[in-house]
Amino acid sequence: MARLYGMDTLISILHVTTAVFIVGPMAILPMTAMRAVRAGNGGQVAVLAKSTMVFSWLSLIVFLLGFGAMGMADEEFGLTFTTPWILWSIILYVIAFALSVFLVVPSMRKAAEALSGDAGSGGGAAAAGYPAIAAGSGIVSLLLVAVVVLMVWKP
Repeated sequence: MARLYGMDTLISILHVTTAVFIVGPMAILPMTAMRAVRAGNGGQVAVLAKSTMVFSWLSLIVFLLGFGAMGMADEEFGLTFTTPWILWSIILYVIAFALSVFLVVPSMRKAAEALSGDAGSGGGAAAAGYPAIAAGSGIVSLLLVAVVVLMVWKP
């Protein structure tokens, strides 16, 4: 059992560490992109869109490590996919992932294209998708915070 305990600890450490270093940028980079949209820097918005997409897909590692941590948890906790806080965490993460990949990143790409066509005039932030980036990334961040709350609180 000592070996399983050590593996459980390792998986939990990897889960939390990847959450910090992968999910954190996934949530923060679009906010940096909003600043670049306001400044009219289409090139920077394009790079941030690509980075956000990469971190969003990499966040699946955190998701999978969470299943590993759940599967290796002591049986006394009775954790399954249907444990309410785990189920809600999965649902909220999947929604956040989908919003990031299918709304936020495409909006950032459209903004980059619009700003590049404007030759960096700095105007037209609203036309360049700023509201969609702001709303989408704000909702993604709130959903990810809710997941963290559920992971810690375990109601």
